[in-house]
Amino acid sequence: MTKAAAEAGSALRVRRPDRGRPRSAGAFAVARRATGLPPLVWDSLLPALLLVHVLTTYAPPELPVAVVLTAALALPLPWRRRAPRAVFAAVTAAAFVQWLVGIPLPADIALPVALFTVAANSGRRGTLLAGAVVQVGVLLASLRWASEGAFLPPFVAVTATVVAAAVLGVNVRTTRAYLAAVEERAERLEREQQQQARLAAAAERTRITREMHDIVTHNLSVMVALTDAAVYAQHRSPERATAAMLQISETGRQALTDMRRSLGLLRTGEPDAERHPLPGIAQLEALADQMCAAGLPTRLEVRGSHEHVPATARLTVYRLVQEALTNTLKHTPPGTTAEVRVHCSTAAVTVDVTDNGPCLPPPAAAPSGQGLSGMRERAAAYGGQLRAGPLPGGGWGVGTRLLLDSCGAVSA
Repeated sequence: MTKAAAEAGSALRVRRPDRGRPRSAGAFAVARRATGLPPLVWDSLLPALLLVHVLTTYAPPELPVAVVLTAALALPLPWRRRAPRAVFAAVTAAAFVQWLVGIPLPADIALPVALFTVAANSGRRGTLLAGAVVQVGVLLASLRWASEGAFLPPFVAVTATVVAAAVLGVNVRTTRAYLAAVEERAERLEREQQQQARLAAAAERTRITREMHDIVTHNLSVMVALTDAAVYAQHRSPERATAAMLQISETGRQALTDMRRSLGLLRTGEPDAERHPLPGIAQLEALADQMCAAGLPTRLEVRGSHEHVPATARLTVYRLVQEALTNTLKHTPPGTTAEVRVHCSTAAVTVDVTDNGPCLPPPAAAPSGQGLSGMRERAAAYGGQLRAGPLPGGGWGVGTRLLLDSCGAVSA
């Protein structure tokens, strides 16, 4: 799951834009990015070209005024990305002065450029207001400089230029907003996937820790009890000592097999896989025999068919019984007997483990995922509540009811 989440996150990852300045679109922007020059350098090319054009084409009488007006119209453009509205206001004021002086200039192209920048960085109201201001200027310029009887063609042409500049700016703003939304969504999905991967990893670590606790604690307790029995019987009954040692060896091999399976390292086709299937209700009889061999006589009663019970629920039942019997073996004196009752129905599995040992104080609380805490977590995964405590007539009891149709059933 962690690998799948990482692959999905990398597939959705979007390259972050430069947050210090707005992004441009079009062939000019592509060329600017390809050369690697700063935007200020590219935005300075148009004012430079306009000034060169004025210096080379206007006659001396009009040259000073033309140069000043061209500079007033074009020189603010390099700063249009940082302050689009201020640059638009400066260019509009210069264009109004130009109209008052009455000198038409190629630098009037600065007005559509400034309008484009405002539309690309402002909302709908700002774009409409800037477009209306420019359109008023177009009307005034057409009335003043159009040839007699030829007002409409230049007015329509310039109006089309203004509309195109505004539409292009709005398109750039819309594209930028769309890319920002896609980026935000991709980052949110990536964060969610990383969080899910972390939760899955934590759940897997908890599962492995719980399994290791159950496997190691149970099998070591059984091995210690069998070892004590073998030492006690080695002189009086060598056959029984030998049988106990063989049982210790078998218990150790079973513990290794369970550990490999829990860690996901058991390869298909290994002999241990067939000899030690996934523990479940069917293996409770072997568990009871093992506990009897370790010195805890255990009576097992299973009612109802467990064929319909999911494999994870069977494992949960086995681990609950195993942990309860292990606690009884560790914390009760010799002579204690235990009884295991499992009732399987269509909708639930009821588990009860009792013993007749003295009611000793419960052991100190184990870390989360171990001991009684681990048993509670296993039961809660199937909507059950663990009951653990002294019985009215003496002894200790552990019980729960696992709901097979519980939507919260997870890996046991």
